Amino acid sequence: MSVTKNAAQPLLRVRDLNVSYSTAGGDVPAVQGVNLEVRPGQMTAIVGESGSGKTTSAMAAIGLLPSNATIDAGTITFDGRDITSLRRREWRELRGRRIGLIPQDPNNSLNPVQTIGASVEEGLRIHKVGTAAERKAKALELLERVGIDDPERRYHQYPHELSGGMAQRVAVAFALAGDPDVVIADEPTASLDPELKSSLFSLLRDIADADRAVLLITHDVTELRDAGIADRLSAMYASRFVEQGAASTVLEHPHDPYTRALLAALPSGGMVPIPGFPPSLVDLDDSVTFESRL
Repeated sequence: MSVTKNAAQPLLRVRDLNVSYSTAGGDVPAVQGVNLEVRPGQMTAIVGESGSGKTTSAMAAIGLLPSNATIDAGTITFDGRDITSLRRREWRELRGRRIGLIPQDPNNSLNPVQTIGASVEEGLRIHKVGTAAERKAKALELLERVGIDDPERRYHQYPHELSGGMAQRVAVAFALAGDPDVVIADEPTASLDPELKSSLFSLLRDIADADRAVLLITHDVTELRDAGIADRLSAMYASRFVEQGAASTVLEHPHDPYTRALLAALPSGGMVPIPGFPPSLVDLDDSVTFESRL
């Protein structure tokens, strides 16, 4: 479905990123040596098991790391600007307007005591975009674009009145309200059934085709492969990228043992279980590899 585009310069660029968490047992390296580029018109996907560092990488790129996380090394640039150590006020100006987030749980972006319309318009109000009438028109347009039936009625409803799939679509509308250049989707299909997963993946592809840069975090390799929506793919294991390249190449001709094991675990690959368990990130060093897990 997707066609890799190489002409555009990266909007989001991560270089040699190291992130650790401070815990009672000591510092835990969650991300080590990550390099990543996300370009307009492309979808870049990161796949891997839970705890591999996927979400930490994404949250570092949008300034939403938890308070016990520290960027120990590396740089993150957006549109040529170093955003590695922005202040909270600077992030408020950037987040939502230039970089949007679709969370795994739509409840993280939808206020339960606000109507759907008010939630979608919130970023526009914060950034003082348009009049009240213009903001409502924008919200209705977005709700229709993401496939919400009867947008006018839904506009006045509350999150608890929506199904899980519909709430996730509203979260997409919320992320798109400020017309961001980069959209980060963190496990957006985790709680959806197969039909809704396919629909949401297609919607993300449409966002990329509208010349936005999309970074997709997912463990759902089956749906990602079947949908064929990603341009670039990075496989992550134990805090590091073990394989990166054109999505079609990585999915059809993986060279890393871990990537091959991920694909072999799919129904199309024979449903061969991955042996053992992902390693603990505590006391992680270069000797910890997928081969050592085997």
